[in-house]
Amino acid sequence: MSRRQLPSVDRVLNDPSASRAVARWGKRTVKLALRAVQDELRAAPDIPAWATSANGYHDAIDHWLRRHVGRGYEPVFNLTGTLVHTNLGRSPLSPELAAQALEAATRPLALEYDLDVGKRGDREGIVAHRLRLSTGAEAATAVNNNAAAVMLVLNTLARDREVPVSRGELIEIGGSFRLPDIMERAGCRLKEVGTTNRTHARDYENAIGADTALLLKVYPSNYRVEGFSSEVAVRDAAEIAHRYDLPLCVDAGSGALVDLSRFGLPREPLPGDLLDAGADLVTFSGDKLLGGTQAGIIVGKRNLIDALNANPMKRALRLDKVALVLLDATLKAYEDEAPALEQIPLLGMIALPIEELEERARSVAEALAQVAGAQVSVEACQSELGSGALPGEAIESRAVTVAFDAPKRLLAFEHALRQLNPAVVGRIAGGKLILDMRGAAPLDELLVVLEDLA
Repeated sequence: MSRRQLPSVDRVLNDPSASRAVARWGKRTVKLALRAVQDELRAAPDIPAWATSANGYHDAIDHWLRRHVGRGYEPVFNLTGTLVHTNLGRSPLSPELAAQALEAATRPLALEYDLDVGKRGDREGIVAHRLRLSTGAEAATAVNNNAAAVMLVLNTLARDREVPVSRGELIEIGGSFRLPDIMERAGCRLKEVGTTNRTHARDYENAIGADTALLLKVYPSNYRVEGFSSEVAVRDAAEIAHRYDLPLCVDAGSGALVDLSRFGLPREPLPGDLLDAGADLVTFSGDKLLGGTQAGIIVGKRNLIDALNANPMKRALRLDKVALVLLDATLKAYEDEAPALEQIPLLGMIALPIEELEERARSVAEALAQVAGAQVSVEACQSELGSGALPGEAIESRAVTVAFDAPKRLLAFEHALRQLNPAVVGRIAGGKLILDMRGAAPLDELLVVLEDLA
């Protein structure tokens, strides 16, 4: 084929076959990809027949964009067994609650406007109300994630001063992001106390001096110290802090608002529990055990929350209108715990009975039974909450496992699942691909997607 037979860029873009790519990627991005593809074709020794037709470029454009731009924010089925998966968007949101929130957010709304007096209002008024109601706090505020919440507390209350923290609580969270780095950026000075496995009340007391601003206790995200270990309880840390007229801040991390022991998990301390134990401020995440949108929530003493809100950094870290409306809808669902199991998808996943998981597994196993050379079975497995929530604790679950005689075939099959639309993401362990059924919803959509494997 002659290079002169290549259609013009505009001819391909105006062909109906390009409409799907333009709708997905955007016209300028598709145009960029098309030019790059044709440049590659011109440099090749031969021109394939498909390249001479205006309607033949869809696959080439798609492959180039996946290689050079990425696939964007595609929905996936999270069958990894990690329910709150940081790389897969953490907690899923309820479609119903999201629809309510987006309906409000796509129109002008009384975000920072008091309709009764006709003047500027409180941006977080209703969210703060619901947080006070659910935690028993005097006041509350919210920023864009929990790391930001901790940073705001430290920058407001401890800038240029010392903050004692147990060595056993100097956590590192996703992406090599470490608490000491956050503290440094907040402008305070870390004072390490105790040892990695044992910290005593006297360690805090010995660390307190004229330059101490507050005491900080941190939830040990993603790990657990066991064996010959001890830590200072929140109540004891609060007694020490208050004896020296210092506030105690507890970074609770995950932020459950319901007692998880009803689902067979250890009871996660609720923010209200920590406040009752004497904490003056508690920070926690909105998109972990709370099951909502990404947010960093701070509850506690009114005078301290007022100081946080007066910090100019608060404006830089504040939530936008969509996140606020989503957070409000999620918190409202918690006002009645029974419907919350249906309205908060994460709670629904945790509460799924084994019988339903086995039913899902049988359906998925049947859909995969026709895959050539695959040994498909239904097995017991363990799910985990993930993202630093209840490290080391597991939930009994059921999985469909897929094995092949050759490891390369297993890897190829796992890759094929990730190329589906929506993609299906599992995990490989023990020479098998494990597809945990707690994330297999909506099941009917998953079964239709799996048909594409044929």
